[in-house]
Amino acid sequence: MDALTEKLDIKLLQWKPEVADRVRQSILEIIELADRDVLDILPSRAVEQDVLESIDEPTTR
Repeated sequence: MDALTEKLDIKLLQWKPEVADRVRQSILEIIELADRDVLDILPSRAVEQDVLESIDEPTTR
C-alpha cells in the first residue's frame, strides 16, 4: 500500500461519516473518469479558484 492509500485509509476513519462518504464518492468519480481517459476534462482546483476569485472581484468603472 502506498502513502496515499495509507493516508486515505486513516482519514476515512477520522472524518465524520458524511464527509467520508462524500470523499469516497468523489474518488469513485475520479477513478471512473480516469478509466475512460477523460480525466483531463475535469477542471483543476486552480481553474476553479481563478473563476471564484474573478466572480468575487469588485467591478470598477
